Amino acid sequence: MKRPILYIAITNHGFGHATRCAAVAATIQKLCPDILLIIVSTAPRWLLESYIEGDFIHRPRGFDVGVVQKDSLAMDKATTLEKLLEIKKNQNSIIASEVNFIRQNRVQLILADIPFLATKFAKAAGVPCWMMSNFGFDFIYRSWGEIFSEVADWISDCYGQCDRLFRLPFYEPMEAFSNITDVGLTGGSPHYSDEQIRAIWGITAPKEKTILLTFGGLGLQQIPYKHLQKFPDWQFITFDQSAPDLSNIIKIKDHKYRPVDFMPICGRVVSKPGFSTFAEATRLGVPIVSITRDDFAEAAFLLAGISQYNQHQILTPSEFFDGNWDFLLQPLQQPLSSEPIAKDGNEAIAHEVLSFLVVDG
Repeated sequence: MKRPILYIAITNHGFGHATRCAAVAATIQKLCPDILLIIVSTAPRWLLESYIEGDFIHRPRGFDVGVVQKDSLAMDKATTLEKLLEIKKNQNSIIASEVNFIRQNRVQLILADIPFLATKFAKAAGVPCWMMSNFGFDFIYRSWGEIFSEVADWISDCYGQCDRLFRLPFYEPMEAFSNITDVGLTGGSPHYSDEQIRAIWGITAPKEKTILLTFGGLGLQQIPYKHLQKFPDWQFITFDQSAPDLSNIIKIKDHKYRPVDFMPICGRVVSKPGFSTFAEATRLGVPIVSITRDDFAEAAFLLAGISQYNQHQILTPSEFFDGNWDFLLQPLQQPLSSEPIAKDGNEAIAHEVLSFLVVDG
């Protein structure tokens, strides 16, 4: 039997898409160690390796821009449009290059999250294209007004050529897609026990006074760290290397550790709206404290999702940036739904992919 070969294309937008794809890829690899994974992403290899334990080919290519940002909250719409129009102009050469690679490597299936050109080069190469996401970039750009409508229509047309979509929770309707399978939450699981994490990083505060601050791969400018001095017997965990050297801040510098590894020992995760952080925390039952993001269309669906299925607090930007952080002392809001959310997205997608590659392929 020939070796199954899966090509996974990941959007350029932030680290969250890369980590959720890598979590699915890791599940596929565990179920079928013989599979050849080709991960096509501009995310750093260390990030992918922190989720995928076995071998994979890393092809550092980007096919979209997502949203050009200077940090996790500030968007540059003009540059985003400029780069999108450049991709549209050059799409034929981008497609031709990828078709050549796909054929040379005998790829049998493309799984994309969620670069729109993947459907075009899949079709040109004669390979099915499946996608996974909770939103499409046509939805994001369309919310930015008339100037983006032509580009949004082009992207919707690309998505319309997708053979199958695995729609993740906390989703916008994703109306461009014709064949939709709803799945549960995706994400990584901790690699270490609570005792190991506490011992390695010197975490002695009780769980309710241990807080994870995580704002994605781009970080967040001007986090008001000065307020943390009001909580001397608490401990705050951050991956932000520019954080000040306060006695109650623990800076994680080793790339093999991920936010999800620290979540089980934390009373709350303080974040911005992002699917991967929300999904991993909700999978583990760790409460989320999030800032609102009125300028990002996906945010409303994400915040509604955690309101339904997780203990939560939702803060305005002024409460976060200008307040005194007394929210840490306030009781959490309880989830609106009494029904648990499905948490089997990794496995559901992995089984469908392997059923196609090993049985049908």
